[in-house]
Amino acid sequence: MADYSPMMKQYFEVKKEHPNSILFFRLGDFYEMFFNDAKTVSQELDLTLTGRDCGQGERAPMCGIPFHSAEGYITKLLAKGYRVTICDQVEDPKSAKGLVKREIVRVITPGTVLEGSMLDEARNNYICSMYYCPAGVGLCFADVSTGELHAGQMEAGGHDFTRELENRLTRYSPREILINPQFTDLTAVGNFIRERLQSSLECLDEEIFALNPAKAAVERQFNGKPLAELGLEDKPLTIMALGALLDYLSRTQITGLERITEVELETDSAYMALDLSTMRNLELIETMRNKERKGSLLWVLDRTKTAMGKRLIRAWLERPLLSPAKITLRLNAVEELVGDQLLLDELVEQLTGIHDLERIMTRVVYGSANGRELRALCAALQKLPGLKRVLERCQSTLLGDLNFQIDSLEDVAQRIDRAIDENPPFTIREGKLIKKGYSPELDEIRSDMSGGQALIASVEARERERTGIPKLKVGFNKVFGYYIEVTNSYKDQVPQDYIRKQTLTGGERYITPELKELENRVLGAHDRSIELEGKLFEEIRRSVAQELNRIQQSAKAVASLDVLASFAVVSIKNDYSRPVVNVSGKLYLKDGRHPVVEALLHESPFVPNDVDLDMNDTRVAVITGPNMAGKSTYMRQIAIIAIMAQIGCFVPAAVAEIGIVDGIYTRVGASDDLSAGQSTFMIEMSEVAEILRNATSQSLIIFDEIGRGTSTFDGMSIARAVLEYVQDPKLLGAKTLFATHYHELTEMESLLSGVRNFNIAVKKRGDDITFLRRIVRGGADDSFGIEVAKLAGVPDKVIRRAKQVLAELESTGGEEVSRRAAFRLQEEPVQLTIEGTDGEVLQKLRTLDVNALTPIQCMNTLFELCNLLKD
Repeated sequence: MADYSPMMKQYFEVKKEHPNSILFFRLGDFYEMFFNDAKTVSQELDLTLTGRDCGQGERAPMCGIPFHSAEGYITKLLAKGYRVTICDQVEDPKSAKGLVKREIVRVITPGTVLEGSMLDEARNNYICSMYYCPAGVGLCFADVSTGELHAGQMEAGGHDFTRELENRLTRYSPREILINPQFTDLTAVGNFIRERLQSSLECLDEEIFALNPAKAAVERQFNGKPLAELGLEDKPLTIMALGALLDYLSRTQITGLERITEVELETDSAYMALDLSTMRNLELIETMRNKERKGSLLWVLDRTKTAMGKRLIRAWLERPLLSPAKITLRLNAVEELVGDQLLLDELVEQLTGIHDLERIMTRVVYGSANGRELRALCAALQKLPGLKRVLERCQSTLLGDLNFQIDSLEDVAQRIDRAIDENPPFTIREGKLIKKGYSPELDEIRSDMSGGQALIASVEARERERTGIPKLKVGFNKVFGYYIEVTNSYKDQVPQDYIRKQTLTGGERYITPELKELENRVLGAHDRSIELEGKLFEEIRRSVAQELNRIQQSAKAVASLDVLASFAVVSIKNDYSRPVVNVSGKLYLKDGRHPVVEALLHESPFVPNDVDLDMNDTRVAVITGPNMAGKSTYMRQIAIIAIMAQIGCFVPAAVAEIGIVDGIYTRVGASDDLSAGQSTFMIEMSEVAEILRNATSQSLIIFDEIGRGTSTFDGMSIARAVLEYVQDPKLLGAKTLFATHYHELTEMESLLSGVRNFNIAVKKRGDDITFLRRIVRGGADDSFGIEVAKLAGVPDKVIRRAKQVLAELESTGGEEVSRRAAFRLQEEPVQLTIEGTDGEVLQKLRTLDVNALTPIQCMNTLFELCNLLKD
């Protein structure tokens, strides 16, 4: 170390504090990386690896990036799993005596990103902290970019503790998770985090979670509020998780923690239970197959105009309400907007163009917002008075409350508008950040910059007149700066206040105190302008930061307003109607439609269907019918409509009455999880077990063909036992949609109260079937499996063989046919070949339904058969 250069010694001192992070070390206008960091970044980002003299025999490996374009590079490194430590110059190199002072200003991790260019505006970027012990787990989720903080506590010991914890993590999908060492005992959750969430995992020392320091940190963060007032007094595990999070943020963010001003406690009793399987099966946020937004319920409902609204509509969709009163407030607001198209149009127009107030304010508070972001904030604030004027006409309670919560903030907008130029530069160093007229001192400095040549010329003219020397001139060089040059013939007329600086062959050069003062003004004007602009900008930014609470409250109200307007726009466009939401326990829909499937159908109309479930006569609907007929779509649309109603949106149905559903549980399909050593059937049974443990009589359950992954009799037995369990009011008694191919289960209608049979109507003509997509009462007579296989393009030889096997199964029983099946399939092609063309004609005739043919179809069919025989 003794042989390293001073700058490199400084680098090593900083690097020693953050050995597991890539260090961006500021040198002039570049962030440089050295040694292993340089090699890593060079390889990961495909940058040129160079070298720098460091006082050793060999040059230090080095690569660098321009500091003003660092965000793109940092984004890529975070995506690859790295952390980035920013070490900046904290003094002006021009005024530095010796080595420029440098300090760590921030550590950027996946969960602590603030920059808008590095974030998805439509979703939150959460960091999670969890403290686990045998008693349970305390957990909190913070979005540093918006100031949101949610916290809660879960007791251990239940059957589904692990599953519930996974569901909670799924709801927030944190980018980064902090844990205590004992949390590693939850190996299943650890695997879930790595494989499903793909979150960055950081294990902190146990002492960071200590209770007493955590209590002090929490009270300090929230301005001395006692824990009881925060609702945390009886939640020690939550306090420990929160204390560790605040400690971590103070070490990575250095400043700006005052952005987090409140904590929202998680209460499961306030929201509908939606587990990971349900959200995935119903495709609420993204599609199952491609993980795309298009094709999800969010894609249909999101017509928001602001980034805040886009994040909030997602949060509402993931957490439907359980309070009929709160739901009604939202529905009343949506109804008013739907009923007044002019009001809605004006509201949408005012919302359009409002920038992301939450994330801009975070950067303002952290001191990293630039002039452009302040202008964006100003433009957004200037829209608020117009928004309030529109809302003054509203009659619904919620819209009135939102109007009250929105502060017009005209004083803040005027403060920014008066100070910041309309087209500010990206950085302060570029100048022209502050408007002309805001600061007289700055205006004078700028006058010196622009009028420097005129000032010099005026000095030259004045001195010629004062001295009477006609050829006196003012010049400039880099050695002396500005000077007055007089030829030898006029040396005797030089005034007493001239100070000789240089003797030339043909004359003398002088300076005067006035000239040197003017030189300092002109030559130093740019630097002084930049310095003063920086100070003025800091003052403005600090003054705006002090308005955080006012702006944050307004931002939340704007976001809610944006979501309600989006619901209204979608409801009008798609012909949705207002649902009745109550605690009746009923689920009645007249002409219900699947909102996503309907939106994707461009040429053919969606066939609507009814549903009428209650807590008495129709608790369980057993639905039979062929595959591809629409059973799954029908069941999903009922669940989705219930969710839409409970988030306060109108629904795709002519009439809808929704008794509050406290949770939706789905068992729809499965795929082998080979990496976890679980088969389709094992996954299916695990999910069924979870549903039966967690569902209540107020829940809605969807079972889609359970028991498929094992033998026929085992599967049917399990399906019947589950059906009996869910229909029994003493055991569960939940509203249930039960799709099955086990037609024997249709007998349950006559054996169990509350069970009703339904089927998908199908029209059959010969071997051809048409799905009518209508749900009708009664059980299906046939599964039409072979006909569906034919529709799917299975070869005719296989179809014909399947019909022969089916006939034998129905006439002789399955056991004997099963023993001969392999031999028959080999014999079949030979038999068909012997029959030749005649056999094909006979086969067509056997399946021909003459009564279903028109005269012209009869003639065409006869012509086709004759041609086959001729050939």
